[in-house]
Amino acid sequence: MVIKVYVASSSGSLVVKKHQQAVVSFLEANRISFQEVDITMQEEQRLWMYNNIPREKKLEKSNPLPPQIFNENRYCGDYEDFFQSKENNTVFTFLRLSPQPIVTVCL
Repeated sequence: MVIKVYVASSSGSLVVKKHQQAVVSFLEANRISFQEVDITMQEEQRLWMYNNIPREKKLEKSNPLPPQIFNENRYCGDYEDFFQSKENNTVFTFLRLSPQPIVTVCL
């Protein structure tokens, strides 16, 4: 399963840039493999992203902004959903991944 984070590299919004970086940094820090998809460079990917965001999410916000997160073709959520899952320590559930095993070190 591939986590896909849809981002906009040329966004003029500082908030969008910070949200994108927060998601990417978290995934990198936790060694969760993912693919970053730049919707400003790939029109077909932007259209695919918008077409696959659930209708209720589109109604909630007039124009869903990046980052948008998918596991393969299954929608996980946007930054607010990601942030809530991080706060609740449920990121692996949010991403539809099996939890990583806890490694203990004996000295």
